[in-house]
Amino acid sequence: MYRQHFGLKHAPFGKECKELWNHDQLADLERQFTWLLKSPGLGLLTAEPGLGKTAALRKIAGSLNPHQYQVQYIAETDFGRIDFYRQLAINLNLPAAFRRAQLWRDIKEYVTHLATQKNILLVLIIDEAQNLPPEFLRDFPSFLNFVFDSKDYMTVWLVGHTELARTLDRSNHAALASRIQARCQLQPINDRDAFKEFLLYGLSQAGCTSTILSDSAIEILRMASKGNPRQVHRLLVTALQLATDKKQNHLPDDVVKEAIEILKQG
Repeated sequence: MYRQHFGLKHAPFGKECKELWNHDQLADLERQFTWLLKSPGLGLLTAEPGLGKTAALRKIAGSLNPHQYQVQYIAETDFGRIDFYRQLAINLNLPAAFRRAQLWRDIKEYVTHLATQKNILLVLIIDEAQNLPPEFLRDFPSFLNFVFDSKDYMTVWLVGHTELARTLDRSNHAALASRIQARCQLQPINDRDAFKEFLLYGLSQAGCTSTILSDSAIEILRMASKGNPRQVHRLLVTALQLATDKKQNHLPDDVVKEAIEILKQG
């Protein structure tokens, strides 16, 4: 109902949003992502939940030429290491062998064939990587070893919460940490001007053609959301629903505050 009432195409900052706000952090991630396409290796992207890690990578990966890059995305990480490699094999249309050694051989032969015979780079994005079991993190450097560790035939991005970076920096994961060639950590949008720009951009992308928030309401949203895009989405949708019920064509400060209280209680 609220979308029809406010003339929106979709929820502000919802998953239907095709274009992301092109801020400095996104530009830095795109730059580092491109580095790892030209010089394949391991990348690490971390952020607190709700800051747009997956959305940013989805946008970047979606622009890649499928004749040059094969993108594989896996988010099912809270299982054993063999389960992970089986899932990767299935994604690559390979037999899901019972033994890890056979899985490794099948996958690495496929990756090598892609790189050397078809000139296609496999780009593997492992989301929710903070859930990967410790034995996977210990083994993964060996999996990335091709031809006496003289070739890099795939690019891998480990994506997860900020705790993932701390985990990898521990001494028992030094072998994996030493392979990381790109690191990027997304931060909340706390700056007042940047947050306002971000908010208005998201509303315009959703189809909003008029000013529905005062500067004070924007500031209330900034403080309540702590610059987290997912929280902004939840607060805005709740406020839009409340305003629709009240037959208001804008979001007064009191409606924004009411939305905050509702979500606190929920």
